[in-house]
Amino acid sequence: MKTLITGATGFLGGALLRRAKQLGWQALGLGRNPAKLNQLEDEGLSALQMDLKDQKGFSRACKGQEVVFHCAAFPAPWGNYEKFYQANVIGTRNVITACLENNVKRLVYVSTPSVYFNYSSRLNVKESDPLPEPVTNYAATKLLAEEEVDKAFANGLAVVTIRPRALFGPGDTVIFPRLIPRLRSGRLPILGDGENVVDLTYIENVVDALLLCAEAPTLALGKKYNISNGEPVKIWKLIERLCDELNLPRPKRKISLQIAQSVATFLEGIYTLIPTHPEPPLTRLAVGMLANSSTLDISAAKKDLGYQPKVSVAEGVEKFLAWWKSYEH
Repeated sequence: MKTLITGATGFLGGALLRRAKQLGWQALGLGRNPAKLNQLEDEGLSALQMDLKDQKGFSRACKGQEVVFHCAAFPAPWGNYEKFYQANVIGTRNVITACLENNVKRLVYVSTPSVYFNYSSRLNVKESDPLPEPVTNYAATKLLAEEEVDKAFANGLAVVTIRPRALFGPGDTVIFPRLIPRLRSGRLPILGDGENVVDLTYIENVVDALLLCAEAPTLALGKKYNISNGEPVKIWKLIERLCDELNLPRPKRKISLQIAQSVATFLEGIYTLIPTHPEPPLTRLAVGMLANSSTLDISAAKKDLGYQPKVSVAEGVEKFLAWWKSYEH
């Protein structure tokens, strides 16, 4: 299989590139981070530095490819809208153009369940449920990117989209590594009642889902699929386990959801006035993610793609902790 993977210097793209090599695929990864590209090359992986705004360069890289996995995105919780738009919308548009120009057999697009988020608890969300107004620049631009993908499908491009929830595992750069420094400082309170449940997804399960999309039957084309571990966990219980394993103080103090949201709203207002627009120490998104329940219905992925999470959350946490301990030392 000849395949091109965008975002190869990211968490998911890198994991997919490694798996593709294990499968004996002829895979080329694209990314922007020179240091991580060097790491990939040191592992014997084929990787090339490229920005998706380089439409002509990407089109050349697409030549002769059978499947393109578009994992690249700007996924930050805070930042300038134009930066999100260029990376997530224009970047996706350029990927689509290159796929159409080069008669790529299939595009697998990685979107986000952030499009479901509305600052309230939502359980067993289906792909067909009405979408709220996007609450972040990331969600807004990923939704626009999905619209670009829908247009491409209407124009004859075979495409499957996934919305994977909260990826974690060895190499994680987003979820636990953002939490751990705050836990170490002892300044992170329990937001809300501490009983909320969330879905997480072990990284290799998402890679499994991507590979299933690459060979999924025609009934899956043009559709969007929720991906998670399918085993909701109490996030604050999991945080307590991380603290115990890493010898960090457990959060004790509780702050109500209403107060936390008010503080976050105030901080966002203040930080927006700062010329460089740095990320506030607490955002409404972070409060919503840590205080509300959020789970997905993954029955469509199981039925249409044959998706079955192979690594449990408990196993995944063990693997992450083993990696993190060696990484820190």
